[in-house]
Amino acid sequence: MSVDELQSSAFIGTANRGYGQQAQEEILRLFGSPIKFTHLVPNEIFLFQLPVSKSEVILKLTTQEPMFLRHIQPVDAEFDWDGELASLQSWAIRSVQLDAQSKVAVQVRKTEELTTGISQGEYKQALDHILTETYATVPVAKGSEFIVSLYLVPGIAYIGVSKPEHNLSDWSGGAIRYRKEEGQLSRAKFKLLEAEQVFGLDLTQYKTALDVGAAPGGWTSLLLERGIKVTAIDPAKLDKDLLKNKNLTFHQKNAADVKLQDASFELIVCDMSWSPRQMGKLIKGLLPALITGGTAIITVKLMHKKAFQTVRELVGDLSPDLTVQKAKQLFHNREELTLFFIKA
Repeated sequence: MSVDELQSSAFIGTANRGYGQQAQEEILRLFGSPIKFTHLVPNEIFLFQLPVSKSEVILKLTTQEPMFLRHIQPVDAEFDWDGELASLQSWAIRSVQLDAQSKVAVQVRKTEELTTGISQGEYKQALDHILTETYATVPVAKGSEFIVSLYLVPGIAYIGVSKPEHNLSDWSGGAIRYRKEEGQLSRAKFKLLEAEQVFGLDLTQYKTALDVGAAPGGWTSLLLERGIKVTAIDPAKLDKDLLKNKNLTFHQKNAADVKLQDASFELIVCDMSWSPRQMGKLIKGLLPALITGGTAIITVKLMHKKAFQTVRELVGDLSPDLTVQKAKQLFHNREELTLFFIKA
């Protein structure tokens, strides 16, 4: 009998540090109890076991994707493990079956408590080797057909095989990493890059954008790189090199004091360290400038960890003008999450 036919399953869930409890709450809301949670990294990574088949869990989590659950790894098998590479390879052969020439990405994670002296890279190389030798698979980093996930803790190894889209993220643990560019204004740019990927957007399809609270210009710089004509608003200064760009209009003042033409933007973005209710009121006042069917990408600061209440209030404040499409705590978010709206 295959794992997928069993009417119970286990997964390793990963959230941003400090938000594991919220991710577990979302899982409980989707499936109800009984669900057994076991902490692997406190309030960040956890094992969850439930009386639902693997395929059903994946279907529900991918079609009703939680905000705080960043990544899942199916646990198709687990075993008591002595920390040796050879025993791991032998166990993997017994636990994994793959078709020849399948493109396979091996992703290995381990807890800090695991002190074998062997790096994640060495574990990955060992598994790549044995899978290639045994099944003639093709090891790849990206563009895989299957992901073999391995999570190692002292004395126990967990392994699972899945399609990349079934893990919520095809990055190991959902940790999406971008290379910092020379002259990059801020790490905030990574948030918009990740939002573009997670929300399935193509920023090059937009011609005009409004960046609210733009300074020092991390999001504005990416929008300009995508060929968009950007209007940036902030009482603080933008980077001086950005001001040379002919596609940029900058208003160094409060957004409430700027007069904008109706239906003049296809995209509004906002990444402000401000009270969510105040920010929502500000965005609401700017919405006449967004075309019908236009997109809004907004970062909301999670006040006092009342995460669900904060999101619910903001969505309510912006309704019915904006309809939320997806809300996600991105890897590059901290005490915040990012929402994707469409103007009704």
